[in-house]
Amino acid sequence: MWPDRRLIDLFKSEFPIVLAPMAGVMDAQLAIAVGEGGGVASLPCAMISAEKAREQVQVVRQRVKSSINLNFFTHTPVDADPAREAVWRKRLAPYFRELGLDPDAPINAANRAPFDAAFCAVVEELKPEIVSFHFGLPEPKLLQRVKAAGAIVMSSATTVREAIWLEENGADVIIAQGAEAGGHRGMFLTDVIAEQPGTFALVPQVVDAVKVPVIAAGGIADGRGIAAAFALGAAGVQIGTAYLRCPESTVGPAARVALAQAKDDTTVITNVMTGRPARGVPNRVMREIGPIAAEAPSFPHAATALGPLKTAAEKQGKVDFTNLWAGQAVRMGREMPAAELTRALAGAALARFSALAGG
Repeated sequence: MWPDRRLIDLFKSEFPIVLAPMAGVMDAQLAIAVGEGGGVASLPCAMISAEKAREQVQVVRQRVKSSINLNFFTHTPVDADPAREAVWRKRLAPYFRELGLDPDAPINAANRAPFDAAFCAVVEELKPEIVSFHFGLPEPKLLQRVKAAGAIVMSSATTVREAIWLEENGADVIIAQGAEAGGHRGMFLTDVIAEQPGTFALVPQVVDAVKVPVIAAGGIADGRGIAAAFALGAAGVQIGTAYLRCPESTVGPAARVALAQAKDDTTVITNVMTGRPARGVPNRVMREIGPIAAEAPSFPHAATALGPLKTAAEKQGKVDFTNLWAGQAVRMGREMPAAELTRALAGAALARFSALAGG
């Protein structure tokens, strides 16, 4: 038996395991597999259009009856700074020349759109059971519309102060994102990366500070980690890195090799890839320019100039400029179907609970 059933009852899921929405490395197929395995199916919408999000939800609905979590970014858009962009392109120019590309050629802007009225209309139309946000919450009017559509609202907190703010401003569930977590840090009330607490320290303090259920995220990749999260007071877990090497993810062959070879001390937090702190396995550009580069343009504009480099290198089977977002538990990832992995994670956690209860 799960020691805390609040999220199971709230999400109407078999297990309190939420698939982390991982933009760029997954689509409906991974969400479906996790839903089939008893977890919560999540769909990342930060890098797709409202129309594509609608299509993905319909695909998931046709295959599984599990709750769907649509995830959005809520960053405040910042206009590109031409002067800073020019400095960044100059810094990357040797890579362009190496790959036979023109560093001065026009480039399509990086696509990482914040939640807006168009996405809100999709939520109102499709009525996902859960809507989660990264980098805070949307403006109050949009949030009210999301809630009026019947969605449970979740958002990530990287500090206790952020968790309290989220609860006070309408979040129904808090995702406590420890520093171990892969991908973009959900920071929105601080920009001091050096002060980010780890999962083991963050979760119990967030649990003590808020009344809503708390989901633990960061460094959790097996039954032991899930059991530890519940021991700290969490009512559920969010897991992403453990699923990256599942056949249903869209991670490419070269990236899969890099992830498989990663170790416990491999991942770093970088701003080189997008302009905002995120944890991943270092690639060439992160090692040679970063991992933290003061000249990197603001989010998401740092990714713009990297786009052509990423495409050209991947054609050569290289991940020199590819995001390899992953958490510190990357070594614990497994190459197995996602539904099977979800059931294995839940089973291992339940076995731990039973052992601790003496049963």
